[in-house]
Amino acid sequence: MTALFAALTRADIADYVYTLALVYFVLILIRIVLSWVPRIPYNRATNAIVTFVGDVTDPYLKLFRRILPPVRLGPAALDLSPMIASFVLLLVAGIVSELIRG
Repeated sequence: MTALFAALTRADIADYVYTLALVYFVLILIRIVLSWVPRIPYNRATNAIVTFVGDVTDPYLKLFRRILPPVRLGPAALDLSPMIASFVLLLVAGIVSELIRG
């Protein structure tokens, strides 16, 4: 058991933290792409994917939607919160991983 903990260095933990942030960033990008594609009604596979991505990314994106409401462009609205949220996520992940790394 102690050999396992000795194998993990601060650099390894910093890499794990940054990788988790990148995975979350990819989920946000998938969320953006899925918002452009019309949903196929009654398809269980796509519904499961859309629901999973929505459930995972909604809490984080709602923080930014409170601050930055959608921009109205005539009858449509442009949601800029995923772009700002992605920028903040990668910035904070870079800072935290470098602090862990030392």
